[in-house]
Amino acid sequence: MESNIAKEVETELLPFVRVYKDGSVERLSGSPFVPPSMEDSETGVSSKDITISQNPLIEARLFLPKLEESESKSKIPILVYYHGGGFLFESAFSADHHRFLNSLVSQAKIVAVSVEYRLAPENPLPAAYEDSWAALQWVSSFSSKDNNSPIEEPWLSNHGDFERVFIGGDSSGANIAHNIAMRAGKENLHGGVKILGALLTHPYFWGSKPAGSDQSIDYLVCSVWNFVYPNAPGGIDNPMINPVVDEAPSLEGLGCCRLLVSVAEFDWLRDRGVLYSETVKKSGWKGKVELIDVEGEDHAFQILRPGTENANTLIKRLADFLSKK
Repeated sequence: MESNIAKEVETELLPFVRVYKDGSVERLSGSPFVPPSMEDSETGVSSKDITISQNPLIEARLFLPKLEESESKSKIPILVYYHGGGFLFESAFSADHHRFLNSLVSQAKIVAVSVEYRLAPENPLPAAYEDSWAALQWVSSFSSKDNNSPIEEPWLSNHGDFERVFIGGDSSGANIAHNIAMRAGKENLHGGVKILGALLTHPYFWGSKPAGSDQSIDYLVCSVWNFVYPNAPGGIDNPMINPVVDEAPSLEGLGCCRLLVSVAEFDWLRDRGVLYSETVKKSGWKGKVELIDVEGEDHAFQILRPGTENANTLIKRLADFLSKK
């Protein structure tokens, strides 16, 4: 009898998570975890897991491309990456994101830091935003010779070019990347590091006013946001989920020089991504924005359907954005 009571459902958000009355959380979506590896058999990329902070616990998976002897002393761009999953599931250690970053790192020749931020509902927003900013600050700390971090990270110190720091993410991770770029427009990073560019793939934005034909799944999107950030001022029109709402800070304040937004024809978030990129262009922001609109594809196809022609093409476009000087 006691075990049945202990596992009684408190609440659930299908098809993503179920929360029990004993406080445990069952994640119903997401791919399995995989370990890091030295020199991946397909790409030659090496990966390892590190701890950024103990309290709160923030971890990351680092990726380093295979470098030829002539490249071993050269500095390469840094990408701080935020995984998708609705702020509820997926991980820096998930098989699908691990595979995606192996491919991207190999093609772009970059050092990548995939951040394991805290998830809702155990840690409602804004926890993920705070963790993601702390991770970027940790990366930036290695730009300075007077770095006070108790952890040494040779992949960043020896290979990272802190003049070419990028942030990026997919879906909710792209939402995080946008909000981190906005914060970087107001607050300094360690060592005076500046974000060169941000890539937002299928960004998770929404709002109460229609944008194109996107209102067909309004209930689901609003339910996810209210579940992960129940105390969000303004609800679905909070600027962190709706960066084009009248009350939102001007996108002129984005703290980067280059912006790449990618959307997909059949993605329910497509129209929001298009509206976002158009609003950035009209905001007075002095950087360069590029929009990629992929026909015949759905949300996060480059991660969920690896190896397809469109997935390979998009990853190549992302790699070109990161490696372009």
